[in-house]
Amino acid sequence: GWLGLQIPEEYDGLGLGFFDLCVVLEHSGRELMPEPFISTLLLGTQALLLGGTEAQRKSLLPRVASGEALLAFGYEEAASPVVANAVDDGFELSGEKVQVLDAHVADRIIVSAAAADGALTAFLVDPSLDGVSITRQHRIDGLMSAIVSMDKLALGPEDIVGEPGGGALLLDAVLQRACAGVAAQMLGASEQAFDDTIAYIKEREQFGVPIGSFQALQHRAVSVYTEIALTRSVVLAAARAIDDSPDDVARYPALAKATASETFLHAAKEAIQMHGGIGVTDEHDIGFYMKRAHAAYMTFGKPSQHRQRWAALHGY
Repeated sequence: GWLGLQIPEEYDGLGLGFFDLCVVLEHSGRELMPEPFISTLLLGTQALLLGGTEAQRKSLLPRVASGEALLAFGYEEAASPVVANAVDDGFELSGEKVQVLDAHVADRIIVSAAAADGALTAFLVDPSLDGVSITRQHRIDGLMSAIVSMDKLALGPEDIVGEPGGGALLLDAVLQRACAGVAAQMLGASEQAFDDTIAYIKEREQFGVPIGSFQALQHRAVSVYTEIALTRSVVLAAARAIDDSPDDVARYPALAKATASETFLHAAKEAIQMHGGIGVTDEHDIGFYMKRAHAAYMTFGKPSQHRQRWAALHGY
């Protein structure tokens, strides 16, 4: 039932808030779960809730809530940007999207495409259609993504998500929510990496005593602990803003993503250092937190980008 947690009851979901979703995301981050929370819930479902037509919602959201359908959102481009050419009563899409999470198993993929005037429009794509090809990619963090290529893919007006030409605003709103959700996952991962490290330095002995008795390691542990506490505060603020304070949605997810990215990376690096040589082996779980931390750091923008957004929104 996790996939239906935030989906309204009218679409067979549980009808809970984004804050409730973040509680689940935090605990999924603790275990580095590969479930399609980011692709389906934080990207695809948010796009439909914010901009989908009633027909699109009724067709897909009940299936998402029951676990029968997965969604993906392609917005990153490399060499061949996706363009939407107007033809007859519809559109033809051509180009590539890269790093589309879970696209290889998605039932529908939302993609952004630029018209001749440069304005973006979001489209709902059935990956089984002629003109769509998907190349699976493997990431270092254990999540799966794909390159989605389109060659004269024929779509109609009913496939538009949101307003024609309004894709940039829709994408920005979706990514704000995705940043808050990923920050919650990073918070959970930071907590688990820290907890595992504390347990390890209490039992690992050197010079006849647990290494956790060394003051230098205690100081480093306290540094991570205080950063996690601060991160929890800003993640809670971002989740509450999405539910209760629309005017703050543009600000707090940026703060949460910047803070959580740096905290998770710091926690993972310190965990590796305190575990020593076993920390860099795939046989020990702690190394996987480092891999996820590096990938999450870049996902939906680096901390420097979010700090710039925070500064601009505050008139700095």
